[in-house]
Amino acid sequence: MQYCAPCPQSHFCHIIVFLNYVPMHYCNYDPTIEDSYTKQCVIDDRAARLDILDTAGQEEFGAMREQYMRTGEGFLLVFSVTDRGSFEEIYKFQRQILRVKDRDEFPMILIGNKADLDHQRQVTQEEGQQLARQLKVTYMEASAKIRMNVDQAFHELVRVIRKFQEQECPPSPEPTRKEKDKKGCHCVIF
Repeated sequence: MQYCAPCPQSHFCHIIVFLNYVPMHYCNYDPTIEDSYTKQCVIDDRAARLDILDTAGQEEFGAMREQYMRTGEGFLLVFSVTDRGSFEEIYKFQRQILRVKDRDEFPMILIGNKADLDHQRQVTQEEGQQLARQLKVTYMEASAKIRMNVDQAFHELVRVIRKFQEQECPPSPEPTRKEKDKKGCHCVIF
């Protein structure tokens, strides 16, 4: 990973997705330990590179999950609106993230997936909103199957990450031309 600060034209977001359910209606779904994706996009006129890690929320990989939590800049907490058990696990995931990050709050969004399956719904939209208020996060409903609110969820998370980072580390005053020539760009490569 390369980080060069300040970097006003682009932004790198390491996003972790905890899917706390297995989408049974997809026959070709293979719940692996993780899948990763990279996506370049422009959000609010600013370039962003999303490194997305889908951990499938599997309990047997708890130690690995904590490692992902340490490196993530933002988290989508995803449950199925057709599976009350997945909804009930979300609070535990959120608490674990805050414990690992040693923070009282961190960029997260709560996502109720499978919103297209209203006839199979076990978690109401009101329950999702209530949990989001309790966790102090944004709530959205989505459907990966019909691509409803999928991109919007990632874009909103990037906005939450940016706002959090600006509050944590406000931009310093722009250096003068002389200071720029003297210092150059400080990059750290991992």
